[in-house]
Amino acid sequence: MNPTHPLVVITGASSGIGAAIAKSFSAAGHPLLLLARRVEPMQALALPNSMVVGVDVTDAAAINAAISQAEAKFGPVGCLINNAGVMLLGQIDTQDPSEWSRMLNINVMGVLNGIHAVLAGMRARKTGTIINISSVAGRKTFPNHAAYCATKFAVHALTENIREEVAMDDVRLITIAPGAVETELLSHTTRDDIKANYHEWKKHMGGVIAPENVAAAALFAWQQPQNVCVREIVLAPTRQQP
Repeated sequence: MNPTHPLVVITGASSGIGAAIAKSFSAAGHPLLLLARRVEPMQALALPNSMVVGVDVTDAAAINAAISQAEAKFGPVGCLINNAGVMLLGQIDTQDPSEWSRMLNINVMGVLNGIHAVLAGMRARKTGTIINISSVAGRKTFPNHAAYCATKFAVHALTENIREEVAMDDVRLITIAPGAVETELLSHTTRDDIKANYHEWKKHMGGVIAPENVAAAALFAWQQPQNVCVREIVLAPTRQQP
């Protein structure tokens, strides 16, 4: 393990925020394990000292196997970034309940699976950082966001709870809560009217922030001394009011 450039694991690394984080941490000199269901976009990033594995974050065994493989090559995980997530907007009385299950499984269980795979080792080594990409929707509610907000409030809560539990082991847990970001996330929503209203909201704000802005925030939090934990970063377009 290179103590200054340890292995960084990133979930949801095939596009958007995950891909931007991968580029940022690679440029900073870190070996990477990139995880997502879509392998080709991660391979297309062509980042040095990186391992790409097709993994569904709801599959705990697959996550563990991929991390073991990467650690055998690059050394122990220094930082895990739980970024994989889906956003399926809808009204609770009309939304297909299968969409709730999908969000809960990916947005919450996927985060817990990642943490479970690395936390014991970090505690034993008395060092490590876990960054969970949540959302402003984990701090306040929005129309048509009830189930999505539920998953992101859960990410905020579990991150802070675990941070308190492992603080004395010098392991850091960090929440990053972006507002509106230019990613593929909205495309997951199945209702065209909700997507149209969201696009109008983005135009009303004069645009949204780029994935690279979130990646810069993650790198900033990671690069603080290990005895400094930036517990939460909230970033959004300046014109975004809620």
